[in-house]
Amino acid sequence: MLNGLMGADRLDRYIARNVLAAIIVVQCVLLGLDITIAYIGDLSDTQGDYTALDVLLYLAMRLPWRFYQYAPVAVLIGALIGLGSMASSNELTVMRAAGRSLARIVWGVMKPVLLVVVVVLLVAEFVTPRTEQYAEAWRLEQRQGEGAMLTSRSGWQFEGDSVYRFGAIRADNVVLDLTRYRFDERRLVEATHAQRAHWEEGAWVLEEVTTTRIYDARTESDYQQTTAWDTDLTPTQLERLLRDIQSQAPSELWAYAQFLKSQGLQADQPLLYFWQKVLLPLTMGSLVLIAASFVFGPLRTVAAGTRVFYGVVTGLLFKYVQDLLAPASTLFGFSPVWAVLVPTLACAAVGIYFLRRNG
Repeated sequence: MLNGLMGADRLDRYIARNVLAAIIVVQCVLLGLDITIAYIGDLSDTQGDYTALDVLLYLAMRLPWRFYQYAPVAVLIGALIGLGSMASSNELTVMRAAGRSLARIVWGVMKPVLLVVVVVLLVAEFVTPRTEQYAEAWRLEQRQGEGAMLTSRSGWQFEGDSVYRFGAIRADNVVLDLTRYRFDERRLVEATHAQRAHWEEGAWVLEEVTTTRIYDARTESDYQQTTAWDTDLTPTQLERLLRDIQSQAPSELWAYAQFLKSQGLQADQPLLYFWQKVLLPLTMGSLVLIAASFVFGPLRTVAAGTRVFYGVVTGLLFKYVQDLLAPASTLFGFSPVWAVLVPTLACAAVGIYFLRRNG
């Protein structure tokens, strides 16, 4: 598959092998360090049947998510190390002397990155949403027993004339601690609280329901053991609402954003993570340009360790800028896509500038 993707001469394949090997090594090192630190931190959570071995199994289940998170940094540092090692042994100088253009060398670096991008996108769409959901449910069931909560994150949702608050949703599609506030224009007219809601034959059933009706001069309350819940919300939609939004697949994020828009709500957060995942090829491409500019540009004469250090700093700076632009998109009202594109295009512009100046 790799040879087919490369589709180039020996030099291109040689560059690709060096860079891809460096990316794989960096990714393994990052994952190893992260799991070690996380394991030490999570050992304090052991209780009952949840042992130190279970902590390790839980972290292993989350490896796809960690792989996705560290992929851009691994590409940046791997490209730096791969190109830097060839620069240190004067292989790049020989290539340039043989007539290989700088653009052709950079394209040779981009080819293995395309393979990494395909793998990362497949993992983000088909693997991490399932493994994250399963890992969280498994850990909670180990600690709390059967029917544990799928997530403990509460959430709010608007629908028609009502505002809902959900405490949690369990792995068996049981919603806990549900409260509904119904309004007549701006006036609160009814508050309903249910201990549980379960999905039965395509419809929701509320259990242990207390309803308080609010009038101008009085309030009335009644209690029902069970009652039907008339709503368009499905278990899948509630799961998306309560599950960590960062771990959701691009298709799920897009569907969730459209659902929020149909309810008249802001969809900036799911759209932000959607564009981060969809535009990942551009992000990685811009980081490769930065890495190449470090090797061929102003840092070409410094030690390899120094280049890696500057690469790490650049990767962190890139991430922090994206994190700062995310709330700024909501505050200033510009599209979340620009929160992703601005740092990506800035990296690409800086990389191209230094490459052209030294090419």
